[in-house]
Amino acid sequence: MIRELSARLGAALAGTHRTLAVAESCTGGGLCAAITDIPGSSAYFLGGIVAYHNAVKTRELCVPGALVESCGAVSEPVAAAMAEGVRRRLGADVGVGITGIAGPAGGTEEKPVGTVCLAISATDVRQSHRRRFPGDRESVRRASVAWALEALVTVLAGRGEEKK
Repeated sequence: MIRELSARLGAALAGTHRTLAVAESCTGGGLCAAITDIPGSSAYFLGGIVAYHNAVKTRELCVPGALVESCGAVSEPVAAAMAEGVRRRLGADVGVGITGIAGPAGGTEEKPVGTVCLAISATDVRQSHRRRFPGDRESVRRASVAWALEALVTVLAGRGEEKK
């Protein structure tokens, strides 16, 4: 499923002549790996930043420290700032940011394990979403990668539902 979504994303990006950059936290490089599993992905994928620590989010992606402090690292506003930050930093047409709590620890009542926030930033689209995935750490990470790929394909096909 992930490979199929990656191939669809590649075709959509190549078809629109757009480039992509990724900022990921909870997926630990899994999203970049899925994208680069497709031969020829260097034509549209510029790169990614694994911003696991908050200091990397603020320093490398220009996520305001006050935003991380007020909303928490796992929040739609932080995911949106990550997406915008990586898009600008790497000079891409489309940026995606994903942050979450893969577990097994780290969850709270407000943000339980499995909570993931995803955002997409492009000239014509600003989206952010929050979901909760069941399962163990690997299941949450795999579901998060699939979700990000699917959301990107949807946006590039012009079917993005939420514009912010």
